[in-house]
Amino acid sequence: MTAILIGIGSGGCSLSRGDGAFAKMDDNEVTGSIGPAKPPVPTESDLAFTRNAASDVLTKGDKDSSQPWENPETGARGSVTPLAQAYSSEGRTCRDFLASYVNGRSESWLQGAACKAGHGRWEIHTLKPWTRG
Repeated sequence: MTAILIGIGSGGCSLSRGDGAFAKMDDNEVTGSIGPAKPPVPTESDLAFTRNAASDVLTKGDKDSSQPWENPETGARGSVTPLAQAYSSEGRTCRDFLASYVNGRSESWLQGAACKAGHGRWEIHTLKPWTRG
């Protein structure tokens, strides 16, 4: 019994050519179907928390500030950071922001734009995956 356990414990993977000989893989050969990890996609619930954090940090108006957020239902979290200075669009004050999105071990980024609405609150107009441009 001990010999069998040792044999199983010290076993490994090898490639057989079918004639009993073993083949060696080159370092540049690719096997399996695991591709690059896709960035996580936020749920609608996660996006609601992100929008609230964006509105909060933009309302505060602090220079160089970020607002963390966390969704206790999904465990997702992140932060929202305003970018550059406010600008005018269609007669309203607007501002762009970048939001991090972390779910488990994966992280991605969202870019957004918001404009001031009534009572000084910020209304989020766009929130989409960030692409380097």
